[in-house]
Amino acid sequence: MSDAVAAELDRGFVDFVRGLAAAPSPASPDAVVAGSLTAAEAIAIFDAQIASRHLDFAARALRARGAGFYTIGSSGHEGNAAVAAAARPTDPAFLHYRSGAFFVRRAMQVPGQTPIRDVLLGMCAASGEPIAGGRHKVFGSAALAIPPQTSTIASHLPKAVGTAFCLDRGRRLGVTRTAPDDAVVLCSFGDASANHSTAVGAIHAACRIAVHLPVPIVFVCEDNGLGISVRTPPGWIAQAFGARHNLRYLHADGTDAAAVHSAAREAIDHARTARRPAFLHLNMVRFMGHAGSDVELTYRTRAEIDADLAGDPLRATAALLCASDALTADEILDRYEAARAEVAARADEAAAAPHLRDAADVMAPLAPRSPGRVATDVMSNAGWGDRASFWDGRLPEDGKPLPLSGHINATLGDLLAEHPEVIVFGEDVGRKGGVYGVTRGLDKRAGMARVFDTILDEQTILGLAIGAGMAGFLPIPEIQYLAYLHNAIDQLRGEASSLQFFSQGQFANPMVVRIAGYAYQKGFGGHFHNDNAVASLRDIPGLVIASPSRGDDAAAMLRTCVAAARSDGSVCVFLEPIALYATRDLYEPGDNLWISPYEKAPPIVPIGSARTWGDGADLLLVSFANGVPMSLRAARRLQRDHGLAARVLDLRWLAPLPRDELLREARACGRVLVVDETRRSGGVSEGILSALVDAGFGGPAARVTSADSFIPLGDAAEHVLLGEDDIIAAALALPTERPG
Repeated sequence: MSDAVAAELDRGFVDFVRGLAAAPSPASPDAVVAGSLTAAEAIAIFDAQIASRHLDFAARALRARGAGFYTIGSSGHEGNAAVAAAARPTDPAFLHYRSGAFFVRRAMQVPGQTPIRDVLLGMCAASGEPIAGGRHKVFGSAALAIPPQTSTIASHLPKAVGTAFCLDRGRRLGVTRTAPDDAVVLCSFGDASANHSTAVGAIHAACRIAVHLPVPIVFVCEDNGLGISVRTPPGWIAQAFGARHNLRYLHADGTDAAAVHSAAREAIDHARTARRPAFLHLNMVRFMGHAGSDVELTYRTRAEIDADLAGDPLRATAALLCASDALTADEILDRYEAARAEVAARADEAAAAPHLRDAADVMAPLAPRSPGRVATDVMSNAGWGDRASFWDGRLPEDGKPLPLSGHINATLGDLLAEHPEVIVFGEDVGRKGGVYGVTRGLDKRAGMARVFDTILDEQTILGLAIGAGMAGFLPIPEIQYLAYLHNAIDQLRGEASSLQFFSQGQFANPMVVRIAGYAYQKGFGGHFHNDNAVASLRDIPGLVIASPSRGDDAAAMLRTCVAAARSDGSVCVFLEPIALYATRDLYEPGDNLWISPYEKAPPIVPIGSARTWGDGADLLLVSFANGVPMSLRAARRLQRDHGLAARVLDLRWLAPLPRDELLREARACGRVLVVDETRRSGGVSEGILSALVDAGFGGPAARVTSADSFIPLGDAAEHVLLGEDDIIAAALALPTERPG
């Protein structure tokens, strides 16, 4: 073993056990050894603890031989095995990266599991690792109700709250779910992560929701006093979370398995029976630094490290077993060495296991697409269900033509009528019906259990959506403005969009996130209400981004997104141009060319399919959202004033881009102008022009965009936003012939 600290920890445990007094007589397995812990359970906890410890040792050894890639260990945190013992293996568990002993102990509760092999395969990035398939080392298993977490710097807390929130709601609404009716959610994290706004917000949200609704969750804070090298002030966690309304706080010495077991049972029983949150605070120690590259002596004294070694939880459990006559010292060492041998043997196998072969292998579970199944889902459900009752006999297709907002409202209503698992929520979407009235009346029709208001926190809204998707719902959350998304983007990037990738499709969180965005709101706005920054969304692998420009497309595209979520577990963002919500006219006031009748069964609009307007052969204007009606008006002026015949391509989907249709229309016209209302840097036009270049398009191509600026208030916005005159000027500046 190459790591000196690991060797010292290993040797110290063996020497400690050799010094324990021999047990006079064996204890009965059912005998209570301490607190609520029987001898049999204490032995099982110890077996999980020593397996976890040897896995940490193996991680260092594998790294030293160039076969392992992950060394963040659980050593010192092995007391969390007692939390697993106190819970049921059907209780969903969102685990901290130091929860190795928890993972092993839970696996011991479910027949057929191989936790030692599985963890080692993850360390070696082996493609045969059963949860992530070599894409990351995670604690995860569908059989163990443990969704994989890849970072756990508090980012998993909002979705854990979302799952807890939806457990009882799913039972009430009859939604199919995997967890039992009385399940609770467990969520572990470190003391440093407790400072993160995501953790603070999630815990606050759980307490706030629990004022009126069930939230059966146990937050398990494993407090080792350090965030890598930054110290947590003594007493800070207790002061911050010990006296919160609707949060049952319990504390235990995390090195004492019996104390942890008793406290965990109390916390879990409270969450299970009261259906309210609990906070289990466990004081831990941390051995071997944060990870293999961390040299603790650069920020800790030798005396501090030695004091922690004396508080080794394995020593405490061994002493308990010996003192209670559950095991002799020799039996303890025999088990310890047997675990070492098993881990070593499995480590050699893992080191020789194959890895992912190529990019296609890596990306296979990223974002599955099954267009045929999606189309079938759209066709089989569109417009049916108990619609007449839902709409009180006034079906939307029997009414007048609708603008964009009306189509979205009607489609959401039909989706609620058709699919009992659909829920719609966000700030102000319920009683008020949304800031712009897009969800007006849906709460009364579908009920407040399915259309409801949330607290003002985008991380919580998206976390609720992720958890709801994992709990069997199909959530359609609303983010009130695009600018409000940016402080919560990691819930989409790091959590929602990565789940299928890091679980090989064994877990999914289908959702359609509605976001009101873009600019051009007359008489309203400023930076936070007029935002055109979409780069952070387009950068997320596998994310579907829909962006309709008119109502009939919006209705069909929203159905497609819901069908993709249902069929493929897709994570979709539905970007709605606020300025077009109520737009009725296209060219002149009163022409009503931008409204359309609602169809209960609209045409299928596949993901990544564009829409072409006109057949002009001189120029292709490529746009989306607000840019489409602007481009149509510009095309009319170009024909009238300059004899230039242009057609307009509405992309409709910003990810994946409709590359084939883009190339087809570009070749038909020979010249391309991308009309992009977003910013010049990081905007959509960069991807469009790149797609043309990649496909070998050789004609003149240019772009006209909004400026790289925040959007100011009032008329000043016109100085930085793309306008129709800009489109005309850019079109006329394009060369008329192909180069060279």
